[in-house]
Amino acid sequence: MIWYDYYYFVLVVPAIILSLIAQASVKSTYRSMSRVQNHSGLTGAAAAARVLAYYGITNVRIDPVAGNLTDHYDPRDNVIRLSSKVFSGNSIASVGIACHEAGHAAQHAQNYAPIKIRNAILPVANIGSSAGVLLAVLGYVVGFGILTKIGIILFAAVVVFQLVTLPIEFNASARAMQVIDETGMLSHDEQHGAKKVLTAAAMTYVASLLVSIMSLIRLILRFNSKD
Repeated sequence: MIWYDYYYFVLVVPAIILSLIAQASVKSTYRSMSRVQNHSGLTGAAAAARVLAYYGITNVRIDPVAGNLTDHYDPRDNVIRLSSKVFSGNSIASVGIACHEAGHAAQHAQNYAPIKIRNAILPVANIGSSAGVLLAVLGYVVGFGILTKIGIILFAAVVVFQLVTLPIEFNASARAMQVIDETGMLSHDEQHGAKKVLTAAAMTYVASLLVSIMSLIRLILRFNSKD
């Protein structure tokens, strides 16, 4: 029966639990490191500006944005948006997160190849995330196998998109830590704290990828079965 989906409980549920643990970990690590001020009193906004200067980038703004852990780089508007606590905060977490987002700006400025690949996949991945599972289920229900295969292929594009995202995130963090070290923004001990924050954040991407992979395997196994 289609409604009894043991593949979901065996494959997807454990991955979701790991994803929730990863999300809890990044929040806990951020809270811990956001309480520790860096020795120089450097704010997140100032730290991001230093990374941009390191790479000779002059056309990217740094603006505050509402919310918590809402930090991101928007290549469409050439702006790094930092949550208020990161923008004006002088904690170790603020510096690490701000420099990470500036690392994304550097990637775009240098035409980092994985970003081009991810952008090429994005349109199909968007369709796959919204319609892939629906098409797979619909094709199974009505007995139209080709529709099920199309749905699975579209959802596979989501997995590929998330897979390509991993090196982008890890590289942005590596760029951040390199500039932090070479410019002396944080001491050696403080760098360890910043790296903990960025590593915890990266694990959320790994966990999300795992959920998608397990979901894809579940679709393939579930809709290839005869029950």
